[in-house]
Amino acid sequence: TVALMNNFKTVLRRALHRTFYPVLQQAIGFGSAFEGWTASEKEVVYCVLIPLTPPLGHIFHLQRDIDQQRPGRNFCVHVELECRCPREQQGANMLCFLHHPKEQLRMHQDPSLLDTLCTDSYLDVQKTARWFHQLVRAIWPALPQAHNWHLVLLPSKRSCNLRLTNSQESFQVKVLFGVQRHGSDIFISSRPRGAHTPSTMWPETYAVAETKFFRHMARQVPQDSSHLKCLQLLVTALARKDFPIHSIKTIVMRLLNTIPASQWHRRYFLLQLSDALEQLRLSLEEKHLKHFIVGNQRLPEEIRLPPDVQRARPPNLFYGLVQDSAAHSQAMQAYHDL
Repeated sequence: TVALMNNFKTVLRRALHRTFYPVLQQAIGFGSAFEGWTASEKEVVYCVLIPLTPPLGHIFHLQRDIDQQRPGRNFCVHVELECRCPREQQGANMLCFLHHPKEQLRMHQDPSLLDTLCTDSYLDVQKTARWFHQLVRAIWPALPQAHNWHLVLLPSKRSCNLRLTNSQESFQVKVLFGVQRHGSDIFISSRPRGAHTPSTMWPETYAVAETKFFRHMARQVPQDSSHLKCLQLLVTALARKDFPIHSIKTIVMRLLNTIPASQWHRRYFLLQLSDALEQLRLSLEEKHLKHFIVGNQRLPEEIRLPPDVQRARPPNLFYGLVQDSAAHSQAMQAYHDL
């Protein structure tokens, strides 16, 4: 799947040469399909994040949204024009958006990113998703996969969702877009934050860091480790009851980060399953479960966090249970049924 996205990237980069759309970087796979577990026996969904960097003559400034009414940490991508006059004098074949007459720019150069995918100088998620959707449709016939796979583009406002089928199998690819924060494993992404997420809002995502954590642990635990089996069993059982899957994943990640790696041998499977259930029970009773990435100062060194994420107070993933007693009762019932 990542190879497919990188094939897209290669062809798209050629198609977008000398335009001023965002520059597509190497795709990053994240989520359960890339972590070695899946919550369902239905069609597998591969989640992929494509980092975007500014085109020539543009700068991205990430601005934190301080609206306390919206959950989580959210950002806007302010797009500014950058003077290219010195480069132009060195023979670079590009006119400066800031200092050339608009008529000359209109005649000799493609429009700036501000004029294509932005709303009020902010990178617009929905415009970006529509743009990528149209590109995929246009270039699919040129890709080698087109000979063996049938492509269907599924409707989505903030991502590009693909279904690929052949005579033997079918799977989905969910393509999100992101901007990297300070060269770290934290991105702001096009993933929605509720039904009415503004089109210029990019919520912070920790999914890439979580997938990197699972890959790190796969190198530490015994070859026949039970941690993925434990996670998959719990998630599969609770998914039928609309239980938040990420909370189960968070509990397993916390146990992986505290229990010695050697103790995840398969002979300890029932013990680890019992530990996970006990942690879930305590968290539900206390209506409190700390976010695993935000504010965690005990992550492996290879997982890079921006300073503000590392120092932040971990949000409570069960905050909604504090506010809603009916939801808390339903969650406790789901646990007891399990």
